[in-house]
Amino acid sequence: MSTRLYRSRTDRVLGGVCGGLGRYLGIDPTFVRLFFILLTLGDGMGLFIYFLLWIIVPEEGAAEGSTLADNAHAVGEELRASFHTPHPQAGLYAGIALVLLGAYFLARNFFPWLHWLDFEVIWPVLLIVGGLALLLRRPAA
Repeated sequence: MSTRLYRSRTDRVLGGVCGGLGRYLGIDPTFVRLFFILLTLGDGMGLFIYFLLWIIVPEEGAAEGSTLADNAHAVGEELRASFHTPHPQAGLYAGIALVLLGAYFLARNFFPWLHWLDFEVIWPVLLIVGGLALLLRRPAA
């Protein structure tokens, strides 16, 4: 577990936010990525929070005195570069997101007795499970 939050240079799909958060929290960055995907699909805030963290959180090894304007400029450069050479696992994460979304809509349409299967119910349950997982995995003080 890292003592300071940085965007990862090595474990990144887009901006290294999830890789850095995973290292900071001591969890697999894949779970952080799935969290952002679900948050984006739920109410759209995941994408906003991700880009906000991309701009605010400094990159691993960046100069200490970098300003927010420097970070925003670097985000633009990284975003342009990521469209030219996409991450090899980007398709995997997009595929997982589409399968989860499709399963959700399929279950709601084919099984009307699953009326409770609504995102307003699922999202808090996912937050509770994720929070409990973080609490149980934390190192002893």
